[in-house]
Amino acid sequence: MKQVNGIHHVTAITSSAEKIYDFFTNILSMRLVKKTVNQDDIQTYHLFFADDEGNAGTDMTFFDFNGSAKAKKGTNEIAKTSFRVPNNKALKYWKKRFEKYDVKHYDIHELFGVQILEFEDFDGQEYVLFSDENDQGIKSGVPWKNGPVPIEFGISGLGPIFFRVDKFNLMDHTLVDFLSFKKTDEEKQFSRYQTGLGGNGASVIVIEDKESNQAVQGYGGIHHVAFRVDDKKDISDWIQHLNKIRAPHSGEVDRFYFTSLYTRLYPGLLFEFATEGPGFIDDEESYETLGELLALPPKFRDKREQIEKMVRHIETKRSNKVYKKEYLGFE
Repeated sequence: MKQVNGIHHVTAITSSAEKIYDFFTNILSMRLVKKTVNQDDIQTYHLFFADDEGNAGTDMTFFDFNGSAKAKKGTNEIAKTSFRVPNNKALKYWKKRFEKYDVKHYDIHELFGVQILEFEDFDGQEYVLFSDENDQGIKSGVPWKNGPVPIEFGISGLGPIFFRVDKFNLMDHTLVDFLSFKKTDEEKQFSRYQTGLGGNGASVIVIEDKESNQAVQGYGGIHHVAFRVDDKKDISDWIQHLNKIRAPHSGEVDRFYFTSLYTRLYPGLLFEFATEGPGFIDDEESYETLGELLALPPKFRDKREQIEKMVRHIETKRSNKVYKKEYLGFE
């Protein structure tokens, strides 16, 4: 069985598309590379934040489901998303930045010998910054060049994704035997698994938690995580594999920006396989204007007038804006 290449994207739920746009754009300095709708619920925004070019392995995406309740954190959930920054000095920059913008955060500390910084957004969504100082695994992306954070400190991609589970042996079996991850480290209640070239961009960290209540999905929580595969041939191979192990799945799903396959290999957790391309630079938007239009895959374009009436306008034009780089004394 072929391995997945690493983490492709994470999709979460927010209470406000407007607020999450402001948080990711103006505080995290991640680029909105696609403003579109949930292809399974066209009344709902789907926002994609990524690196400068929208490369696979760099994007966190958000739904803003109308009427969604707040998530209840607990066990059996995709618990935290992490991002990669270039080095330990960058973490010190981010700690100061979070202090300036009153973002809830914690002290810099180490996990598996890597310096990390944990923080939260306005919904209580949990994130971690991982230093790439000594990382030798899968290559990361390029920070948003025109954003407010200097490139030398910028977020370049996704780091390890945290799972919190009460059935540790089942999750171990899922990762190792079904998804071809390898368990590489243990530290207290944390276990790290890596795939492909390994490193921060190809890891998941499992937290064993038998005490907490069952998590309940909602805003401030994660909807699903996607793993990277090369192309549609890999999607076909994974379908055959899932059929062989009798796992339920969606079959191939054309998302236009990539091709997907969905499955639940651990109770309550939604996993996706997603291809590396074609990507977000397409016939609707060039590199210079990514994320500025309400973009629609071809199958929805004849419904544009209807969709534009259902989703409120969010102003996301940035190609005419110049952000002053905020060094915060770290020149």
